[in-house]
Amino acid sequence: MTIDFKNQVIVITGASAGVGRATARAFARAGAHVGLLARGEEGLNATARELERLGVRALACSVDVADAEAVGQAAQKIEDELGPIDVWINNAMVTIFAPVSAIDAEEFKRVTEVTYLGGVYGTMAALKHMRPRNRGTIVQVSSALAYRSIPLQSAYCGAKHALVGFIDAVRSELIHDRSRIHITSVQMPALNTPQFSWARNRMPNRPQPVPPIFEPEVAASAIVWAAAHRRRSVPVGAPTLMAEWGQKIVPGLLDRYLGRTGYSGQQTNEPDDPNRADNLFTPVAGDSGARGRFSQRARNHSRALWIERNRSPLLGAALFTAAALAAGCWYAASRQAKSDNLLQRSARKLQRRWS
Repeated sequence: MTIDFKNQVIVITGASAGVGRATARAFARAGAHVGLLARGEEGLNATARELERLGVRALACSVDVADAEAVGQAAQKIEDELGPIDVWINNAMVTIFAPVSAIDAEEFKRVTEVTYLGGVYGTMAALKHMRPRNRGTIVQVSSALAYRSIPLQSAYCGAKHALVGFIDAVRSELIHDRSRIHITSVQMPALNTPQFSWARNRMPNRPQPVPPIFEPEVAASAIVWAAAHRRRSVPVGAPTLMAEWGQKIVPGLLDRYLGRTGYSGQQTNEPDDPNRADNLFTPVAGDSGARGRFSQRARNHSRALWIERNRSPLLGAALFTAAALAAGCWYAASRQAKSDNLLQRSARKLQRRWS
């Protein structure tokens, strides 16, 4: 089923590559006009050209989401040039692959400013424009790592955990105000994006997503769906559900498991270049597109996401099946009871006849 966003205005942070790039394309195909926020101008401009070829308007804003004033100015520019913002998507992030002992204070601060405060500032900018109209949707791109941390990404995991707390608080405030603004989160699994080629890395080998890996278009599809449905959260992929529930049920077991496997699982067998460019403080030059270098191992579909999207009809079908089985069992039991009663009456008649 195609979701229609014709002539709606969507804002996406981190829109120049990866999930943001794939999401911009998906909304453009649904007819939306898109405001694009990111630091890298080459990737931003390439994204804008792609969307314009799809027949929609696109506005590229070169912005560091860690700068609250700049985010606010970009939001105003989008409102002025594209129209009222209908959906705001917080997607921008950075990370560093290293044990905490190998991360300095400025690096930790930078990951927190972009990944956590970038989501906070984006939400604040969106609410400033949505509150007077009492409508709109804010989508926070979250992660399985928001619920179950892994080694070598302490700064990123901490920021994603913090966003869960922030989003829950804002959601409660909107409920208190009886606001019609909806806020939701989409929890991502491992994705094949360029971040594993440009993230800062202190490990000897090149970083990789922990399998199973999904293409960014799977994530984009989930974000578009979440923007059109009033769900509290939308998990993408079975690994996300397993991480969330595993943390609730057996957190200590996961600590030990990840302590044994989390280092090797996040590295390939290829040595990394310690002098290569990374995007922690400045964007990497060029246009990186949506996909990373793991397409041969990545999946184009998530069964868990399909179930999440169709859980109402599936629940209805399950209840109908259960009711049908119960009715069948009741009917069989009643027939058996009638048969037993008939046999009992016949036996009593025979007993009276021969007594």
